[in-house]
Amino acid sequence: MSEGALAGVRVLDLTRVLAGPFCTMMLADMGADVIKIEMPGTGDDSRQFGHFGPYKDRAGYDIIGQAMGGLMSTTGWPEGEPTRTGTAMGDVLAGLSVAIAILAALNTRENTGRGQKVDVALVDSVVASLEIINQIYLVTGQIPKRIGNRYESVYPYDSFRCSDGSMVIGCGNDKLFNLLSAIMGKPELAIDERFDRNPKRVKNHAELKPIIEEWSMTKTIDEAVETLLNTGVPAAPINTIDRLIIDPHIAGAREMFVDIEHPKAGKMKIQGTHLKFSDTKASIRTPAPLLGQHNLEIFSELFGLDEVKLMRLKENNII
Repeated sequence: MSEGALAGVRVLDLTRVLAGPFCTMMLADMGADVIKIEMPGTGDDSRQFGHFGPYKDRAGYDIIGQAMGGLMSTTGWPEGEPTRTGTAMGDVLAGLSVAIAILAALNTRENTGRGQKVDVALVDSVVASLEIINQIYLVTGQIPKRIGNRYESVYPYDSFRCSDGSMVIGCGNDKLFNLLSAIMGKPELAIDERFDRNPKRVKNHAELKPIIEEWSMTKTIDEAVETLLNTGVPAAPINTIDRLIIDPHIAGAREMFVDIEHPKAGKMKIQGTHLKFSDTKASIRTPAPLLGQHNLEIFSELFGLDEVKLMRLKENNII
């Protein structure tokens, strides 16, 4: 097995909850030696507004970041309430961002010999992810609204119902819409003055969606997606998790779910790594360790403590 791109890098992990552990998990998958310190009942697990600014002492969990960062205001349906994403996206974005920042700081240290403090806030990470949403307001002064699954500037770029669930179609230009119209047996849509150009389709999306669903509802998800892909129209199923874990590309070729042997739980399937390298392969090298499983190894290697001294620390409730 390859050592990984970060072989030789040692990480002291004092993080808790999700954002920090998600970051160090990725570093470990890339070969870093991560030493995680468990401190039950203590630790700064809720300060996610950064280390400076007027909100720096506020508690901040994922839902706080999604709300204050603007993500919830643009997620959901026009007639519905602002909606949190289905996963803890604020935490995940912060974890990804801090991993990138750590690698950049390591590169700077390699070049200059100087280390530095990296400050990545959960809320900042959410704000940074909104890209075009923020820019719409900055340029036009219009507050972006919740618009469901469609896109502001392209249509059909939306979810559509099938007989057994839903799929998405991404017609990013007029040529693709012409193909879609032909597939549905409605070539006249391509020259319909309501839909013949993308800006018109965006404006008249409410009229176009039921026309497309009149076709898609006659097919299963797999039938509709296969028909579209075979003709060159971008489409995909909206996978439930049971479909996801057996997908031949995602779970098979891309190895996004792998089997491991856990010392207590036995053989189990867990999520694999999304980081792919041509040479220094990233992988799930070990299952999550038991609490204190590596104490002797770490204390003896780093501090020169033998087993007798380690037992004394245990007896005195120091470790």
